[in-house]
This record gives sequence, C-alpha cells and structure tokens, in this order.
Amino acid sequence: MKLVKFFSLFILALCFVQCESVNAQKPTVYCVGDSTVKNGQGKGDGGLWGWGDFIDQFLDTTQVRVENHALGGTSSRTFQSKGLWQPVLDSLQKGDYVLIQFGHNDNGALNDDSRARGTIKGTGEETEDIDNMLTGEHEVVHSYGWYLRKIVKEAKSKGAIPVIMAPIPRNDWSNGKVPRNADSYGGWAKQIAEEESVTFIDLNDKMASAMEARGEDQVTGHLFYKRDHTHTSAKGAVLAASLIAEGLAESDNSLKNYLLEDPEIKLPRKRNLFIIGDSTVADNGQDGKTGWGVYLPQHIDTTRMTVYNKARGGRSSRTFRYEGLWDAIRSQLKPGDFVLMQFGHNDGGNIDKAKYRGSLKGMGDETQDVQRDSSGIETVHTYGWYMKQYIKETEAAGATPIVLSMIPRNDWSDGNVDRASGSYGTWAKEAVDEAGGYFLDLNEAVARKYEAMGKDSVAVFFPDDHTHTNRAGAKLNALTVAELIEGLRQSDLRDYVFIKKD
Repeated sequence: MKLVKFFSLFILALCFVQCESVNAQKPTVYCVGDSTVKNGQGKGDGGLWGWGDFIDQFLDTTQVRVENHALGGTSSRTFQSKGLWQPVLDSLQKGDYVLIQFGHNDNGALNDDSRARGTIKGTGEETEDIDNMLTGEHEVVHSYGWYLRKIVKEAKSKGAIPVIMAPIPRNDWSNGKVPRNADSYGGWAKQIAEEESVTFIDLNDKMASAMEARGEDQVTGHLFYKRDHTHTSAKGAVLAASLIAEGLAESDNSLKNYLLEDPEIKLPRKRNLFIIGDSTVADNGQDGKTGWGVYLPQHIDTTRMTVYNKARGGRSSRTFRYEGLWDAIRSQLKPGDFVLMQFGHNDGGNIDKAKYRGSLKGMGDETQDVQRDSSGIETVHTYGWYMKQYIKETEAAGATPIVLSMIPRNDWSDGNVDRASGSYGTWAKEAVDEAGGYFLDLNEAVARKYEAMGKDSVAVFFPDDHTHTNRAGAKLNALTVAELIEGLRQSDLRDYVFIKKD
C-alpha cells in the first residue's frame, strides 16, 4: 500500500514538473519602443494608447505571453542607455520574440539639458563624442541604424526572433495624403532588417494607407486627437496592432502561427458623463426650447464615453435634489465618471410657494423651513449649499464634478449682455473653490460670443422668451461647453472632446 502511494506521489510530481517545463517553454513576445508602443503606464493616460497595449488581443495568449516594455520619450539610443533594454535581454530565451519600433524621438537633439535622446541619422558607423549635458557623463553617440542593429544582434544571440517595425505615421496631412517615412526612419529600419535577415513590417505605409482610406475627418478625433498628431487613441492603437498582425500573417515569421483567426477586440471600459441642470440644458421636447446638453454628445468621443443628459426643465439646485433626481444618478456613479452640473435659472423662484423651487441666496449654511402643500416641512438651504453637496457626493463616488455657471439670458445693457457674475455665476465658482471639482465660466464665455454676434443676431436664438434657446442657440452653447472642457488641462475629460463645427 505504501509502495502504491509512493508511485502515485511520484507520478503527480512528475506531471507537475512536466507542466512547469511546458509553461517555462511558452514563448514570450517582448515589445520595445517609445510612447507609440506604450503611452504612459499603458493604462490610456490622457486617452492615449500604444499598439503594444493591444497586440496581445491578436495572439493566442494560451500559447504565448506578451510583455510591453516600451517607454514613452525614449529613442533607440536612450532605451538602451537608460538601462531599459538590458532587463529584456537578460530575460530572453530561445524562441522568444522581440517587436521593435523606434524613430519618433531619434530626431531630437544629440546633446541638450532636457532630453539628449537624438541619434545620428542613417545606418552608418559614424559617431560623435559628447559630454552629455543631461547626465554629465561622456558618451559616444551612434546612428539610428547602429542602435537598432545592436538590439537585433543581441536578441539573436539569445536565440530570440526580432521583428522590426517602421514607426507609425503622424497624423499630418497634405492634399489628402499622409506623409511616409520611407526616406528616413522607416527606410533605415527596413535596411537594418534586410541586412540582418529579420522580419520587417512597414507599419508606416500600412497605417498611412489605412488612414487615407478613412479620410482626415474620420481619423482626427477618432484614431488620433486634434491636439496630438503622434499618439493614437485606443482605436488608433488597435488599428496599428491589427496591421502588425497583418504583416506577420504575410511574412514567414513563426510568430504568425500564434495569430488568432478571429480576434475579439476589447476596447477600454467606456466612462460615463452625466449632465444635470434645468431646461437650458435639458431635452425639452419642444423645437422652441432646446438645451445645450442635447448637442454636447456631438463633441464627445462616444466610442469611449456614454453621455447621459439627465437635466430636467423647471428644476433648481434645490428641486433636482428634493425630487430624488440626483439620488437616481448618484446610485449609478462609478469611479472615473464625470458630472457636469448647471443650475441657477430657477433658483431665484419662490421659496415657500408653489412651485417651491427657490433656494436661499448665497453660500452660507442658513436654512428656512417651508411648509409644502401636502408634503410636510422641507428644510431649504442656500444655492451654494446645494452645489457643494453635489460636488462632495460626486467626489465621494470617485467621479469628477464640473460646475458650470448658467448660460446668460437674452438681457442687454448698453450693448453688453447682462452677466450672472454678481449672483449665481459667482456662487457657482465659490462652490468649487470651497468643495473641490472644476469650474467652467459658461456664462462669461457665451456672453462674449453673443456680444461678438450682436443683439439682433442673438435674438434669433430666443424665439419665445429671454431664457430658452432654440436649436441653433443650443448648438452654439454646446460648442462653447466643449471648448471650455477642451481647455480644462487639469482634467482628462478633455481627452474625450473633439470640436465639431457645422
């Protein structure tokens, strides 16, 4: 009996060792490169991604592992001089793969006190001796091709299989075409691949052709963002990764054997943008009265963000809360979400008479008990108190509150639009100053646009009264909101905005 147990344990141990051996032999695909391969921490910092963050979705990861070691800001030179290549080299096993793409940063200065990351142009053996102003050390700088060749040779010496990519194109256009880099870094990368007999994928030309097929309007704001012509969105990074997979499939590289026939691509989780406010924000169901929240989604990347316009006509900062409208939204908030909030137009209404929507003026903690018709007693607070509660509760849910001053009414004095700067506009800002979040002075921004247009032109936006805009006015206000968000550098909500003008 003991002998049987011994052999059973022996067989189990042998199976365990064999399984571990199989796992140890599972090849690893290492990605090395700059921010177009991995931006930031590879978590979509600023809405920007590298193709190395998605290449695993095109590979059978039950058979291969993927490790993205790229680092933004590096060149073929500094990736090595900063010690980033050495850990990859030390880890390489026979049969591993190294996907290589450099070039975007190699055109920088050879020697300066900020980055010192440039390489000598070309693939030659020429060198330049420098005393590195950044590190304070003496350094011999080589050509782009020399550094690339060094990575390839060292990878091959470990039995690994290098694959060289031409750098992805920038989102630059000329007469409907995207410039290629076949005469510079793309061409030099190809030359090194040919001389070292390794796989080359012309990612530059492949992606440029794909971009041209879509057209500039469908690329900017979707695959790239207007503010950045170098780094891709998640969709742009997926496109680049798909073209690498296409290039592998066309090659004789053994990595093609691990490509999935029908990959299921998962983009990052969509974030939510909730909008709360009154009829100047809401979809009022009337052609003559339309809020800016209806048209804001036109300026939002809705492939990555879902917009919920929860504004309701006739509500104030007080009644939006009293009626439970805010509680319904708060229960849905998740970390990373955003809440745009604009109240004020109805806060000056009756406090203790129907419609019971007025709030106390100012920012203080004073209250007033009000006997409602049949609902008992309500404790009414100041406008500032309500706004600060929205802010605090949004932040408590891990979401970001953004307060907007209310759009101006069509009221003019001496050729200028009347501001809310002495009341609700000021209090909205003070709520942010005291409780946190961000403030956008929509009141001032729209007033300036109205004044530039002139009183008669603006009157067309207000067909029924001096408060509610028609569709044209709502579109102008939505555009203004988008522009203000785009200028909000402290918040990554701006990364989801692209300005679309009629």
